[in-house]
Amino acid sequence: MEVILVKDIEKIGKAGVVIKVKDGFAHNFLFPKGLAIGVTQGNLKKLEEDKKKIVQELEKKKIEAQAIKERLEGLSLTIASLAQNETDLYGSIGVQDIADLLKDEGVAIEKNLIQLTDPIKTLGVYEIPVKLHSEIFAKLKVWVVKK
Repeated sequence: MEVILVKDIEKIGKAGVVIKVKDGFAHNFLFPKGLAIGVTQGNLKKLEEDKKKIVQELEKKKIEAQAIKERLEGLSLTIASLAQNETDLYGSIGVQDIADLLKDEGVAIEKNLIQLTDPIKTLGVYEIPVKLHSEIFAKLKVWVVKK
């Protein structure tokens, strides 16, 4: 069955693309969640009109992501944490802690955009990648110091 994706779906396709999927996947997952619509003449015509709007929206989001990237790369966060010796922290610093610090600095981004693989458990300087857009990644510098 051919469907038109309404939203970007990771590992499947981008919005506005006509793809071929199994009937059950389309009827049981894509259609009920509003992620895709069936391919008809009317929908194809509407798709062409919507593609122009989608391209404009994507370009706008990309420009916004670029502005946030410049802000993040010019920013250096310092986190003071209790340490049990010269290197090890008592707890750990996770994605939520970093997102909260960014919010305090006036940069509100979702915590799932911060690409921290493991929690920070030692003192030091870290460069943490942040995925702002499918094409735009920023490096956030985080200093973890002893309290």
